[in-house]
Amino acid sequence: MPLRGLPSIDRLLNADAGRALVAAHGRGPVTRELRLALETLRAEALAGDALPADAAGAVLSAAAAALTRPDPLRPCLNLTGTILHTNLGRALLPEAAIRAATDAMRDAVALEFDLDSGGRGERDDHLRDLLRRLTGAEDATVVNNNAAAVLLALNTLAGGREAIVSRGELIEIGGAFRIPDIMARAGATLREVGTTNRTHPGDYRAALGPQTGVMLKVHTSNYRIEGFTSEVPAATLREIAAEGSEVPVLNDLGSGSLIDLSRYGLRREPTVAEAVAQSDLVTFSGDKLLGGPQAGFICGRADLIARINRNPMKRAMRLDKIRIAALKAVLELYLDPDRLIETLPTLAMLARPRDDIAAQAERLQPRVQQAVGAIGFQVAVCDCASQVGSGALPTDTLPSAGLALTGPGGAAPQQLAARLRALPVPVLGRIASGALILDLRGLRGDDRLIHALTGLAP
Repeated sequence: MPLRGLPSIDRLLNADAGRALVAAHGRGPVTRELRLALETLRAEALAGDALPADAAGAVLSAAAAALTRPDPLRPCLNLTGTILHTNLGRALLPEAAIRAATDAMRDAVALEFDLDSGGRGERDDHLRDLLRRLTGAEDATVVNNNAAAVLLALNTLAGGREAIVSRGELIEIGGAFRIPDIMARAGATLREVGTTNRTHPGDYRAALGPQTGVMLKVHTSNYRIEGFTSEVPAATLREIAAEGSEVPVLNDLGSGSLIDLSRYGLRREPTVAEAVAQSDLVTFSGDKLLGGPQAGFICGRADLIARINRNPMKRAMRLDKIRIAALKAVLELYLDPDRLIETLPTLAMLARPRDDIAAQAERLQPRVQQAVGAIGFQVAVCDCASQVGSGALPTDTLPSAGLALTGPGGAAPQQLAARLRALPVPVLGRIASGALILDLRGLRGDDRLIHALTGLAP
């Protein structure tokens, strides 16, 4: 029987290599990986394959490889040119937020404890006053992301009733987030008005009725309709509501910015404060243009925020102490807007001058050439167009610079990209025009790239 050559688990655990694995990783994890490796050999033997001459050594080697495999959730270099990359965790947190989160993890904090009275407190209080100051809203609350903010607001205002929205704003964004699906889950009945490219004030007036719970305005995120178009701004929707219905206007900004980004060369988008002044409620994200951890904000009328906070769904969407501490630190940075570019990594990367990036590319070209030349690749400085990412400012690109890596054969860029992804610190670029492009807008410090590339070998 070929299976007789398979070693037992006890024999493997008591071998020198087995004992070393147990000392490094613990008996439970090692036993699990040994069993999996044995099962693989057993299946191969039953299929007619010959066992390795040293079956025990093969099983121990397979288990060791599995136990020492790099963690996929590890730091990497985002040189894709997309700053707020959804698949790479979006915004990088400022040092102030990292320190605040670390402190909250290390010790107990007065999350829902009133230190003055000694009684129960409210976790939203840590952020409420800051959000009022920064947005001009009467009140504010926060949940775990912007999708949750929209869901909670719709359920509160339009559960069992109608939500009016322009057909041109019935969007789908990444991860199959669809406004009609969110409405259905919120218990609201979709009442779409207008057409894909043109919606007028009269369309909303005609749709208003006793069953209307809310008029919804949605930022179209990562797509735009251009040409023969017309949309109704939130301020006009409020005027329509004031004509007699008093139906609240919910304005979903998606990303949302607390400051005017045009001062940094980006296209002007309405700020949260401007949206609050034109709407009854505004929702926006914490981990996009705001530059903080994942969160969803709801700001606006105090009576509506009070209704939202009474919704039982709110508890299922609340933040823990770590994210509240980090968000508080990020929001406090906005109290000093003149120094934001120095303290907020997202803004620093977006506002980085193209000439500064080009100078970095010139410095790095010979060093990167030395690192990849041994495996047959050439490196040249190139112009790039970076993106904001995460649906924010979807049609905007930022002039940038980077390195174009080319090699022999049509599959060379893909092969090099795979090798860079396998490094201890993965280096992620994008493939374009027959080259692997490393856009340097998001690279903080030359040595980080050079150090990462030391893992390459012929």
